[in-house]
Amino acid sequence: MKLKMVANHICSFLNFLQLGSMKTALNFRDLIIFSAFLRVFLIVYGEWQDTHMEVRYTDVDYLVFSDAATLVVSGKSPYKRSTYRYSPLIAFLLTPNSFIHRSWGKFLFSASDLLVGYFIRKVLKLRGVPEKLCIYSVIVWLFNPFTFTIGTRGNCEPIVCAIILWVIICLMKGNLFQGAIWYGLVVHMRIYPIIYSLPILIILDPSHFQPNKNPALVNWKSKQRPPPGPTKSSNLIMTLFSRSRILFSLTSASVFFFFTGIFFYLYEWEFLHEALLYHLTRTDPRHNFSIYFYHIYLNYEKPEFSVLEKLVSFLPQVMVQLVIVWRFARDFSFCFFVQTVAFVAFNKVITAQYFVWFFCLLPLILPWTKMKLKWEGLFCISFWIGTQLHWLFWGYMLEFKGKQVFLQLWAASLLFFAANTYVIITIILRHTYSPVFNPSWKIK
Repeated sequence: MKLKMVANHICSFLNFLQLGSMKTALNFRDLIIFSAFLRVFLIVYGEWQDTHMEVRYTDVDYLVFSDAATLVVSGKSPYKRSTYRYSPLIAFLLTPNSFIHRSWGKFLFSASDLLVGYFIRKVLKLRGVPEKLCIYSVIVWLFNPFTFTIGTRGNCEPIVCAIILWVIICLMKGNLFQGAIWYGLVVHMRIYPIIYSLPILIILDPSHFQPNKNPALVNWKSKQRPPPGPTKSSNLIMTLFSRSRILFSLTSASVFFFFTGIFFYLYEWEFLHEALLYHLTRTDPRHNFSIYFYHIYLNYEKPEFSVLEKLVSFLPQVMVQLVIVWRFARDFSFCFFVQTVAFVAFNKVITAQYFVWFFCLLPLILPWTKMKLKWEGLFCISFWIGTQLHWLFWGYMLEFKGKQVFLQLWAASLLFFAANTYVIITIILRHTYSPVFNPSWKIK
């Protein structure tokens, strides 16, 4: 009976993928079940590949997490494991690796991956997006080859993505206290979501939030969509100390400092440096997607490569972030997405796992895009992936063949940066601006 049910779900999914079968509708439950089977299969396959093949399926970061978790179980600091530069919470979550199974963390991360799909649908349904369009948007996350392998290989980013989407849901439903708790937690776990603090403060306007009342959301079908314009800074300044902004700021800051204080007490300066301060001044002399890597490589051991110089590289990031927030803060799902893509593109260090940060937000903007998959969408996808493959070729020549191709690799990084910039601009031009909240209230 169970095998028959599984077969029915698989057949339903295959029918849905047939382009000519528009009458067949896959429900969300089938989609999640099939996604779960896929991830379980990949985890099991990964165990086999790790045992029988030279190239491991498991991400090297997962080995770091597991080693740190083993240290925690034995009562030691997770930072005794070199290159562990995360919150101790990750190590604590993976302690069952030591007494249940070494793949516990992969199942946990993959479950978070599925939770992201559920939250994507939840956000879109709150805006009144039709079910079929919700399903298509969720598929973009659940069946993206990059995203369904990231969790099964043992990367922790799906947990962070799930929390960020839950914060968005809390904001849309007016649950500011709960949203602030989770926001403070996610910033503690991974410092990059701090970039969302300014648009969050902007949308916490008294015209949207009032005690004991839900904010009114702009429906997907609404035609009242003013063109994007600068956020009125005068209103923000005048209402800066509104109840909603004070509540969210104090609560999220308290949660952040609570966890930071506990782990500083337990692991002292080693925790503070490895988990937080390291990421502010991080410079990676090894090749990465960033346009800064070659300069870092040439000057890494020079004394004049000061902390100030490391921090100055944040200036382009900050300027771009301010412009994006200034223009799109009210449409905050879209704002978060563009912020994240730009943050990654302008960062000093870029690794492939960073792309998950904006892949989880991409489905939230698809119902409002005027971009057609054919041909403009395909060109954007091909250009972005093609420049990655071009970069990977030169990275392979350097890493595995020992060729001195630093200049070629740097040129590939510049081309990848150009691809990111082109995609950001194209997405902005094809987006239908839609502020999330109406300046009116809907009584509970």
